[in-house]
Amino acid sequence: MSTAGKVIKCKAAVLWEANKPFSIEEVEVAPPKEHEVRIKIIATGICRSDDHVITGALVVRFPIILGHEAAGVVESVGQGVTSVKPGDKVVPLFIPQCGECKSCLNNKGNLCSKTDLGARCGLMPDGTTRFTCKGKEIYHFLGTSTFTEYTVVHESAVAKIDSAAPLEKVCLIGCGFSTGYGAALQTAKVEPGSTCAVFGLGGVGLSVVMGCKAAGASRIIAVDINSSKFAKAKELGATNCINPKDFDKPIHEVLMEMTGGGVDYSFEVIGRTDTMTSALACSQCNYGVSVIVGVPPAAQKITFDPMLLFTGRSWKGSVFGGWKSKDAVPKLVDDYMKKKFVLDPLITHTLPWTKINEGFGLLRTGESIRSVLMF
Repeated sequence: MSTAGKVIKCKAAVLWEANKPFSIEEVEVAPPKEHEVRIKIIATGICRSDDHVITGALVVRFPIILGHEAAGVVESVGQGVTSVKPGDKVVPLFIPQCGECKSCLNNKGNLCSKTDLGARCGLMPDGTTRFTCKGKEIYHFLGTSTFTEYTVVHESAVAKIDSAAPLEKVCLIGCGFSTGYGAALQTAKVEPGSTCAVFGLGGVGLSVVMGCKAAGASRIIAVDINSSKFAKAKELGATNCINPKDFDKPIHEVLMEMTGGGVDYSFEVIGRTDTMTSALACSQCNYGVSVIVGVPPAAQKITFDPMLLFTGRSWKGSVFGGWKSKDAVPKLVDDYMKKKFVLDPLITHTLPWTKINEGFGLLRTGESIRSVLMF
């Protein structure tokens, strides 16, 4: 029996308010409107950005269905959809690619103007939601909302991928892996023989390490206050691992000494203002490049000595690794299928999706790198 054109009743993890656990609820998912796609989610990763909503560091409207790193199968499409069809394997894109805005048309840009960030967040492009629960409208998250058996996304926010791809692995290409790998390859454009420092060794930080290695960096220094992350960092390409707690001087000074004047490229993959300035300060004073990859906390400002930049350093940001999403995701999946990079070491836990609260617990205690929830 076809569900196309009908409301689907299914289960979803609803977050009713901040600082509360997810609640597994029955929700109604409306059919896709014009240029929209309804997806049956198969696998979704737990990302720190989802947790930032729970803690209030990322401000959204409640109640909400979170989740933005996933893979699934198209259930049905709205009028005018041409890039995917029912049955296609797909990855939802939290940074869409409309192909028409300034960023999409600029070869250096990737932050599409259709991205669901800002004051009006949580709704589809037409200003309405596709989710209801107990008679209440439920908001969307980053135009994706993947902690649900079915979701609806705009056509510009979904990429068709290889039908042979294992969805429980390639869901990471929807956020964590691509964000880190691209920060090194696309944003920083790390060069062969260069030295790099990576602050933060979660799933994204380890993907930065993989990107630096793929680019041919000769020295990759991994920095984390949790030394249990070091073995995996070395396995993925880190040449040195250092814990700031082991030193009685600022970590940027330690790195300056280790490298004889600073690294060529540094990456902050935590989302803390103090480590952002440390990462900048540990880069070579004249031609060093420092990239902010971690999501900055809401309402916090940075104070730093402008001389750090005057001498020639570059300070950059990177969203989704600088990739143009709809173009890049299918290619990254193809590269994974050709074994150009690995994803398995990043996935430490695979859980049934109803154990979502347990999965977030593993993230907060630092036990997991990526937990993948299976539907």
